[in-house]
Amino acid sequence: MEKIERDAAKEYWENQAKTHKGSFLASWSDQFMIELEIEAISEHISAGDHVLDVGCANGYSAFQQLERHRDVGSITGVDFAENMIKQANLLKKAQWLKDDIVNFQVGDINELPFPDDKFDVVYATRVITLMPTWEDQKIAMNECLRVAKPGGKVIFSEPFLEPFNLLNAMRQLKDMPPLIEHDSNRFLKKDQLNEFLDEKKVLSYKMNEFSSIYYLGSRFLRELVTDPSAYPGFNPINRIFFDIEKDFSGGGFGIQQAYIITK
Repeated sequence: MEKIERDAAKEYWENQAKTHKGSFLASWSDQFMIELEIEAISEHISAGDHVLDVGCANGYSAFQQLERHRDVGSITGVDFAENMIKQANLLKKAQWLKDDIVNFQVGDINELPFPDDKFDVVYATRVITLMPTWEDQKIAMNECLRVAKPGGKVIFSEPFLEPFNLLNAMRQLKDMPPLIEHDSNRFLKKDQLNEFLDEKKVLSYKMNEFSSIYYLGSRFLRELVTDPSAYPGFNPINRIFFDIEKDFSGGGFGIQQAYIITK
């Protein structure tokens, strides 16, 4: 990552931590998507696993995983924003959690401060997308694969270009303004990622389309049935699609999807 882009990204996330402290808002305003993401990852964590949360932000997701998996071996979180780690450690201290159960430290996905083959589960959420080029994204993914144990799981929960284009095509049919891929994001392409994983000769990989109905509802249908200007903040119709998503998904509309890789 070029220094100017990295410095700008770091400043943004440092400020997010200062502003939102221990709230989910520090990483994303869409709490329903965060909850769907946490649940999708949770399915792959088992008793005794040592887990690495890459790009842990203020630890919100890590603490949620701990709530779901009291029998986990440990959860380690790394983030390159010092203020995020500061907030995570404040929350940890408030819960009287020990270092051998939960640990947070400053770390960079491009050079993770851990030896090879250390963790049973490694997951990165909306971090690979922040790398400015495909070459940088491959470096980040290789680091996540490196620190996972043989036979361990690596999960990339990231935005993908194909469903993004599909939703925008539908929005265009109804004369809606397009969704925007922000300058700080570089959405992944499925064919490109599949080719990368095939070349790595990982044991297996699969995709979990855990957000399709929610995205179809919250980024398309809701604008057909509600006036967005009437809900400048949270639109309550999102909860309906969140509840449906927990039981049904599919159709290729979910921009956020999870690749589950067995090393």
